[in-house]
Amino acid sequence: MSKIKPFTALRPKPGYADAVASPPFDVLTSDEAREMAKGNPYSFLRVVKPEIDLDPSIGVYDDRVYAMASRNLNELARSVMIRDKKPCLYIYRLTMGGAEQTGLVACGCVDEYLSGKIKKHELTREDKEMDRTRHIEATNANTEPIFLAYRHSDNPGIRERLKASTLNSEPAYDFIAMDGIRHQVWIVGGADEIDGYVRDFQQLPSMYIADGHHRSASAANVAMKRRECGYDPDAEFNFTLYTIFPDIELSIMDYNRVVKDLNGLSSSEFLAKVSRLYTVSASDAPVKPKKPHEFGLYLDRKWYRLALVEDDRISAAPISSLDVSVLQETILTPILGIGDPRSDKRIDFVGGVRGLGELEKRVGSGEMAVAFSLFPTSMGQLMSVADAGEVMPPKSTWFEPKLRSGLFVHMLG
Repeated sequence: MSKIKPFTALRPKPGYADAVASPPFDVLTSDEAREMAKGNPYSFLRVVKPEIDLDPSIGVYDDRVYAMASRNLNELARSVMIRDKKPCLYIYRLTMGGAEQTGLVACGCVDEYLSGKIKKHELTREDKEMDRTRHIEATNANTEPIFLAYRHSDNPGIRERLKASTLNSEPAYDFIAMDGIRHQVWIVGGADEIDGYVRDFQQLPSMYIADGHHRSASAANVAMKRRECGYDPDAEFNFTLYTIFPDIELSIMDYNRVVKDLNGLSSSEFLAKVSRLYTVSASDAPVKPKKPHEFGLYLDRKWYRLALVEDDRISAAPISSLDVSVLQETILTPILGIGDPRSDKRIDFVGGVRGLGELEKRVGSGEMAVAFSLFPTSMGQLMSVADAGEVMPPKSTWFEPKLRSGLFVHMLG
């Protein structure tokens, strides 16, 4: 049984949603965020990446950064945001290239995350988890939603209810962001309609974190710390902010790899070692893999298509069968010497939204020696890994489109 509840969102006033809404905190560097927010005092980047309003010499984990986040959120709340007077649910639709994904924005109890009912597939890094924990404490808010998915087959009625809720009502927000993504929001305020959604979600055996593992862990950290002063099950700090989508509407893009050097090998020696495990074919065009266990390789300004030959290191187990694992076990570790991709500074990751041209750029500049393009992880694979209680390799999934921050804020008091 999955439990959700309505909440009184802090959100942009009509006419300000486009100005306030921003990309999530973790998809831009500080410099990129500073440039994007230039000239826009209402950008929510000033809340989720508040270092952009401080001298660049100040570290991102400095106490002044979190104080600025609180100050900037309070300023937006006074000027261009409103807080609903009664608890509501919200419907959030994103449209990219004609494809729609429609989800429900609600609060859920952190205990479902702690008990494993909200299933995860990634490890968290201590520094990032502490950063988001301090951010929640400073702002007294969940400023960005956790991106959850559920199996549509567990309750097809949720998707039908979401569609019905948007048919005969005007959206509260409807705008196209700079990247061309359309964002629409509807408010669900009627008691009967809210109760219907709550009942529908109670039929789900579990939900899955698509993106937001650090936000999930941080919300739980804050709740557990505040419970030390007394446990009130209805206190808002026991709940966190979710946007929940059916799995069949979600799109995962490839998450590609670039490596700084060939581990002491010449290009010909490297290709010879790769050829022992793969059929290697030269390509006149950039290689975007068309099926699992096929990879693109960019080396010395040339593209190659790699097709895996049978290898006993690869099994049908949830983790071993992932293309990110196959590449790691057949090339990155044994040939290039990349032991732990979480900590090895010789490897970097490029989201597929940046295109194969970004791989060519990184290698062509001399910054990197070799690049690999991958076939995307599927939602089915993600859920199988989570169901098995296993952890994906880092940077296994890149979801597009990205949820905009600032459209919904859950205040903890």
